[in-house]
Amino acid sequence: MSRLGVCELCRRDECLLTKHHLIPQARHANKRNKREFDRKEVKQRVAWICRPCHNHIHDLFTEKTLEREYNTLESLLKHPEVAKFVTWIASKPNAFKPISRTAKVKGSSR
Repeated sequence: MSRLGVCELCRRDECLLTKHHLIPQARHANKRNKREFDRKEVKQRVAWICRPCHNHIHDLFTEKTLEREYNTLESLLKHPEVAKFVTWIASKPNAFKPISRTAKVKGSSR
């Protein structure tokens, strides 16, 4: 699912946004998750972010780490690598597509 708008992380406008589940969907059935979060909150806690920000988050963190430590926009923005990336990407045009860390790793092993 995507839509046009302002990225909730880098604040770039008129970007194609993707729906980022702040509590990853793969973790919704986890027992700890069920104890700590209300079911309605789990499904509604989302952020609309641009693809570069979304890719960067998933390059940095496992889903378990996202669920436990970075399940709000505020906590994500406090992480130094996220903050550095958001500052950097904010000055780039909307169509700019940085090479992700995973793509670099995959590309270098060939």
